[in-house]
Amino acid sequence: MKLAMIATKTGERVAAIHDGKWIDLVRADPQIPGSLKEILAADGGLARARAAAERGSAAGLFLEGRLLAPIRMPGKVICIGLNYKDHAAESGMEPPPEPVVFNKFPQAVIGPEDAIRLPAVCRDVDYEAELVVVIGKRGKHISRGAALTHVAGYMNGNDVSARDWQIHKPGKQWLLGKTPDTFAPTGPWLVTADEVPDSKNLSIKLRLNGQTMQDSSTRELIFGVDELIAYVSQLVMLEPGDLIFTGTPPGVGMARKPPVWLKPGDVCEVEIAGLGVLNNPVIADG
Repeated sequence: MKLAMIATKTGERVAAIHDGKWIDLVRADPQIPGSLKEILAADGGLARARAAAERGSAAGLFLEGRLLAPIRMPGKVICIGLNYKDHAAESGMEPPPEPVVFNKFPQAVIGPEDAIRLPAVCRDVDYEAELVVVIGKRGKHISRGAALTHVAGYMNGNDVSARDWQIHKPGKQWLLGKTPDTFAPTGPWLVTADEVPDSKNLSIKLRLNGQTMQDSSTRELIFGVDELIAYVSQLVMLEPGDLIFTGTPPGVGMARKPPVWLKPGDVCEVEIAGLGVLNNPVIADG
C-alpha cells in the first residue's frame, strides 16, 4: 500500500494511491486519523487505512491536489553516516565497526517538488540519495529479530549536506551542516513494509539534471535496517513517524574530481526500486 499526504483546495488530506489515483481515506472512513503520522500512531491504524482504501476505491472517493512530505514534522530524524561499503571505499575510509549516527531537525523535512533552498552562508552543498525507514511501532531495547516489526514502511530521501560546514568548520559542524531548512527531502509517498520484502536488495539512484550520479544497491549496506533499529533503540525510544535515513552510496559530489556542488536551477531525483521518484528543484535561499 502506498500512503501519502495531499494538499487540496480544502486542506491537507491523507490518501492511499492506487492505479495513479489518490483515494480520500477520511471520506471513506470519517473516524480515521487525518494525517499519516497519526495513522501510524493509532492501534491498527495501517489495517484501518487499508480497509478505507478498498472502500474508497470502490466508491470512487478520489482526491486532486499536490503531494506533500508523507510525514510532516516527524518527532526524530535519525541519520546514518558511511553505511555503504562502496561509499566507504570511495571516501578512502575503513567501514565503521558500529553505525555512525547523527540527526537533522524535523523542520528540515520537505516533500516532493518542494525546493531545496541553498543558504547564502553555505558554498559546498551536496546530494545524498538514501533509503528512509519510517517507524510504525513504539519501542526501546528492540532486538534485531523484532526490529522489522517496528517498521511501517519505506520512502526515498535526500540527505542534503553542506560540506563546508560539516567538514571544514572548527570542530566540524555536523549538525548545522546537515540540518539547514529543506535539507531532508522525502517521499513521494510511504510504501508499506509488506510491499518491500527485502530492504537489502533495492537499486538506489540519484540523478542530477537528468545525469545519473549515484547508482548502487542496498546490498552494499554495512548495517541493515534491523541492525540500525536495534543499535539506536539501545538508547533512544523510537516512536511512530520517526525517520531513519540509512546512508548513501558512492557518487556524491564531494568525491568527484572536480567536486560537484548543488546550484540554483538544479533538479535532484532520487529513485529507489518500488518507492517511486523523489524530485526536488534547487534554489537560492532569500
